[in-house]
Amino acid sequence: MVHASRHAPEDENLPSPFEFIKHLEGCHKGNKSKEIHLLKNYLNKFGYLDLDREHAAADTFDNALESAIKTYQTNFHISPTGILDVSTVSKMVVPRCGVPDIVRGMNSMRADREKHNFGSITHSHYSFFQNRPRWPPTKTHLTYNILPSTPRNAVRPIRRAFNKWASATHFTFSKVHSNQLADLVIGFFRHDHGDGHRFDGPGGTLAHAFAPTTGWFHYDADERWVDGPVPGAMDLETVAIHEIGHLLGLGHSSVEGAIMYPSIPAGMTKSLHADDIRGIKALYNV
Repeated sequence: MVHASRHAPEDENLPSPFEFIKHLEGCHKGNKSKEIHLLKNYLNKFGYLDLDREHAAADTFDNALESAIKTYQTNFHISPTGILDVSTVSKMVVPRCGVPDIVRGMNSMRADREKHNFGSITHSHYSFFQNRPRWPPTKTHLTYNILPSTPRNAVRPIRRAFNKWASATHFTFSKVHSNQLADLVIGFFRHDHGDGHRFDGPGGTLAHAFAPTTGWFHYDADERWVDGPVPGAMDLETVAIHEIGHLLGLGHSSVEGAIMYPSIPAGMTKSLHADDIRGIKALYNV
């Protein structure tokens, strides 16, 4: 049965934070546009470009941006032309997870990675976080705490998502009361919420989670969340399965059918894929 989330977005009519990318369609090296710095920030956020302050503010389509777009295109199985073509724009504007796909410029990102465990390295189709963090071999049962501010109708989809991973891995999970310490903590937040990774409002970054053993999983409360496939809305369970994969140590997959694929259109539901299972088994040598 489908229910809309009670945690209503502040303004469902706001344009997607990725909308600006559509205005840049056709851009290529040598072009100048007042929104190119936003494209650089997008590619920097998701791991394709390592920006310094000078280049971050520049509205010039330079060599570094062309290279970053080629890397993005390769990762998403698009012909790597370095041009912001229709296929690339169509992929970039889809709502997605806030965890980066890859990490460039390791030295400049090291402090953030050590603090928050964000960023992953590619390995086959699935990927792992930098340095392959994982739960200790003796830690196969993980407890989770759903914060009291979480919409009531989100609890069952989250529980089902944990059950999906339990049925396919050596992990087991149990929910504890909100006032108890837990290995994993799940909640809904808006904009800046204290973890250094700001949410951007409806239609952009859907959620994010941190690698073992930080244990944080945050939904963006400004999305339209539902339980089931509803046009124009995001499925709570699908996103939970994806983010729990991060909590267990998986990065993003380049296989579109995998739950760990970084983006998902509104109205779609997904579950675990063979690539996800191969990835978790490879990470834990099981």
